Amino acid sequence: MSKFGTSQPITRLEDRRFLTGQGRYVDDIAPEGSLVGYVLRSAEAHGTITALDVDAARQAPGVHLVLTATDLARAGLTNAMRFSVVKTTDGSKPATPARPVLAEGRVRFVGDPVAFVVADSLTQAKDAAELIALEIDSLPVKLDLAPGGATIHPEAPDNLVYDFTMGELDATRAALAGAAHVVTHTSHDNRIIVGSLEPRGCYAEWDGARLHLAFNGQGVWGAKGDLILWFGLSPEAVRVTNPDVGGGFGMKAMGYPEHFLVAHAARSLGRPVRWMSDRTEAMLSDNAGRDLDVTTTLGFDADLRLVAFQTDSLSNMGAYVSQFGQNIQSALYSKVLTGTYDVQTYHFRNRGVFTNTTQVDAYRGAGRPEAIYALERAMDFAARQLGVDPLELRRRNFIARDAFPYRSATGELYDVGDFHRVLARAAHEADLTGFDGRKAASMAQGKLRGLGLCYYIESILGDPAETATIEITQTGARVYVGTQSNGQGHETVYAQLLHDQTGLPLDAIEIVQGDSDQIGNGGGTGGSRSVTVQGMAMRATAETLIAQLCAFLDRDMDQTDTMFDAAEGVFRAPGSNVVVTLLEAAARARAAGQSALTKATETRTLPGRSYPNGCHIAEIEIDRDTGATRVARYTVVDDFGNLMNPRLAEGQVHGGIAQGIGQAISEHVVYDETGQLLTASFMDYGMPRADDVPFIAFHTESVPSTANPLGMKGCGEAGTVGALAAVANAVQDALWPLGIRQVDMPFTPARVWSYLQQGEAIAAQ
Repeated sequence: MSKFGTSQPITRLEDRRFLTGQGRYVDDIAPEGSLVGYVLRSAEAHGTITALDVDAARQAPGVHLVLTATDLARAGLTNAMRFSVVKTTDGSKPATPARPVLAEGRVRFVGDPVAFVVADSLTQAKDAAELIALEIDSLPVKLDLAPGGATIHPEAPDNLVYDFTMGELDATRAALAGAAHVVTHTSHDNRIIVGSLEPRGCYAEWDGARLHLAFNGQGVWGAKGDLILWFGLSPEAVRVTNPDVGGGFGMKAMGYPEHFLVAHAARSLGRPVRWMSDRTEAMLSDNAGRDLDVTTTLGFDADLRLVAFQTDSLSNMGAYVSQFGQNIQSALYSKVLTGTYDVQTYHFRNRGVFTNTTQVDAYRGAGRPEAIYALERAMDFAARQLGVDPLELRRRNFIARDAFPYRSATGELYDVGDFHRVLARAAHEADLTGFDGRKAASMAQGKLRGLGLCYYIESILGDPAETATIEITQTGARVYVGTQSNGQGHETVYAQLLHDQTGLPLDAIEIVQGDSDQIGNGGGTGGSRSVTVQGMAMRATAETLIAQLCAFLDRDMDQTDTMFDAAEGVFRAPGSNVVVTLLEAAARARAAGQSALTKATETRTLPGRSYPNGCHIAEIEIDRDTGATRVARYTVVDDFGNLMNPRLAEGQVHGGIAQGIGQAISEHVVYDETGQLLTASFMDYGMPRADDVPFIAFHTESVPSTANPLGMKGCGEAGTVGALAAVANAVQDALWPLGIRQVDMPFTPARVWSYLQQGEAIAAQ
């Protein structure tokens, strides 16, 4: 095994460029002399536009263009963005009001785009925007997460977007009625702001025949399709690129109004136009994450085995339906609805609700963290109510190892798993036997200590197909991939994969991504799919390339049965002492006029999805005087199947856990009663800091997947899927002896202090 190949924990190759300031981020590489765009956004959460006069702005110094909804109509452009919909319970079409690129007639959230100003400088664009006479008559604001209230869209008079169900309601009710024990738990999954290191931005160029949009997203093909459709251009007339991207986390996976506005401005003016969000603007306009209420009911038999499972949830859509918004808490949530537990009788209902807030869409995990959070909170609550060890309740209900492949109640085919083994390893690594001692030590310091666990499972999602092209150059190899790195380390792990098959040194392998002109198709990044799907396509492509060159060398050297030694990166033939390197073979093919043999392309489709799983165990401390809550210990044991790079996998888990701890402890979006965002800066929004995250003990217990030839399971989102419930259950554990039976994220000092006061009131009764 090569020390640079797969399964080796080498550091990220791309870090050298990032750490020395050589990254190519969209706002750094915009064409020199680009005009600058600025979005005028609504300061009202809900209201009717009664006046919109942009004449003075158009005459302002340095201004080249001001766009409103009227201008888009005059240009023959549809003032609406695309989104996907889910199938409703009765088969009817869900509410599908248009999401405008620029507000038309009405604004529906603070931050709703109203006009777009393009000027020589950002200062001039902002100054001009202040000259726009915008009058809005306020309308009642709806913020609560429930049907009814002030109507936001006529198409949804009760603000209900859709009503999605799965399972058998009557059978579930009957099973619950006959259960020996029934436990119901409610939870709120708080709204968060994604807060990527690099805010959203883009630039566009038009040369008179072709449009080029560069944006910091999670793939180029969706955006290209949007622009083709919106402008009525041919595919050949549109190029979309993604340069280096400073974090996406699902929030950058979809279209936004600014992409269309910048592209239209560049076409209209015949000059490059750029736009970059500032942090407050991002907090107002980026799609948010989570924000749902869930009621979970579990039915157990006398032996505490699950016999029925029911979930009813309400999810916040925000003011409009975003691109994937309807799917997140319905179809995607259902993928892991019943988790790792052997229960087949179930019913799941999810309703989406409009509110006068920013849209809610995908955030790291996209439905799976939400499902696991609700389920694992309910399982822990049930264990406490029923007087059984939380680990034991899970053991009794795990899908047995010999039951795989296992068809879950919602139709997912879990290929492999050994949940008992992973849980046992986690209990050992977390030193559960020593918890009582650590709890006593905390109590001696006037602190409460709690222990919480979460056993999660998730499903890799996204396009199951991917294409790879490999080209042997004079100095190494160039690999064209349809995925898109947002900081995960793709350049490293893809180079490792090709090194294994070719023997080429890592620094001789160039990874090309994010350019619709160079790559025929691709699924971008999202759903923990990239390395599994792209790696499979790369392996097939390398095999084809090697086979082509073997056949060529047979002819070129008048020999037979040429073989390739990947470990040494050379071709050999039986009975011959001639050795030809890969680069030499490619050079011979080019010299013979057969350059086509130095390049190969293959497409592969996953035969099935894989299901990463694992156990997170958190210990928290609560200061009884202040309510301050600290994550004191954190242990995770993951089953990711075969690891392509253990160090990168661990880094992904660390990042996901940090985001989960952030949501659990400090992150929370707050609006006032008028719909104004009160958490619109990092001074007001509680992003996790380094001292909020303890040392994370990371371990693996791998059961290789049978659903792909690499035997791997995606790891990109696993950290967030497990962290939420682990921390929340630890807080619940600490507060349970005080009589507190309901706790909800975020566990800020103020909220936890209020729980402590409730505990004192209970004790005084």
